[in-house]
Amino acid sequence: MRGSLRQRGEAWELRVFVGIEPATGKKRYVTKTVRGGKREAQRALAEMVTKATDGRLAATRATVAELLNEWFDHASPDFSPKTALETRGIIDRHLLPSLGSVPLRRLRATDLDTFYATLRAGKGTASWPLTPARIRRIHGVLRVALQQAVRWGWLPANPATSASPPRVVAAEIKPPSPSDLGRLFVEALTLAPDFATFVVLAGATGARRSELVALRWRDVDLDASRIEIARGIVIGPAGLVEKDTKVHAARTVSIDGTTARLLGEHRQRMISRASRLHVGLAADPFVFSDSPECSEPWRPDSTTRRFTQLRDRCGMPGLRLHDLRHYVATTMLAAGVDVRTVAGRLGYRNASTTLNVYGHFVESADREAADKLGRLFDQAIAGGKAPA
Repeated sequence: MRGSLRQRGEAWELRVFVGIEPATGKKRYVTKTVRGGKREAQRALAEMVTKATDGRLAATRATVAELLNEWFDHASPDFSPKTALETRGIIDRHLLPSLGSVPLRRLRATDLDTFYATLRAGKGTASWPLTPARIRRIHGVLRVALQQAVRWGWLPANPATSASPPRVVAAEIKPPSPSDLGRLFVEALTLAPDFATFVVLAGATGARRSELVALRWRDVDLDASRIEIARGIVIGPAGLVEKDTKVHAARTVSIDGTTARLLGEHRQRMISRASRLHVGLAADPFVFSDSPECSEPWRPDSTTRRFTQLRDRCGMPGLRLHDLRHYVATTMLAAGVDVRTVAGRLGYRNASTTLNVYGHFVESADREAADKLGRLFDQAIAGGKAPA
């Protein structure tokens, strides 16, 4: 690391080369003026060189906007389409308008905390107060981008690591009851039988929304009463994208006789609909589709809107489509199904994830089992004999 000094009247001008400007390719220097004797100037220069060598002097004049755009271009090829779309939206909607013009070397943790406070208050780029979970997602994008700036030598340290985004309190899981699910199904039957089949399949398999809308009829074996979940459909920057599942692995899920029957009736409706319109089903048709040939899947966001309208008609405010997945998990655990089997049905990589999410339901089932054992012992004691 090179440094130089020259006398300017009664002061000394110090200059240290700190590398190439990543954004422009130009050489970057840090300068400082010191008043006093040459020896003092030499000591100050040595300290500057040491800091530059250790990376403690900022090596860029780039702004936050330049970093975010450069980082996104660098990192997004490894993102899923959904992550790329969400991340780009966070950058364009929140980070660039609020922080884009700030020079990286002047960005401080206090700036970030002030920014998060405005988002929580529904000010600045937020049209309404953002939830702590959403703000932490924004913080996560910024933190990763700033960490890349440190790796590139644009920054000596990451200010986001010292920031304090709001704490997220895990939401209580409130799955619907069996009667609630029945009401949803009956109401859907009167409005749209196709969506009623979707509700039943979601409540029978615990599959993710993206997995259900990606189902094709080749994935369904009605004779064996099982389906293969091998793909998901998400919304990417250029529209719908068909990809592998969230955990990058296919799984086979058994279905009950009623669900299999409803799927069979659903398929016959689709065939009849296509016939009335004088078309045939596509070569590889989707299970849930509004197109006559079933060549296009339902959009994930439109599917959620349909469910929201359905639950509102049924007077179930707050119920989410994702809660049907919770319904499957909690119902199986309450029935005594082992955690590993539940995890496999839901498509988790391992049982520990299921325990993290549904641990208190497992404890509840364990308590119920203990109480049942206790009652057996009470009965045996009352009968004057050891339990069998």
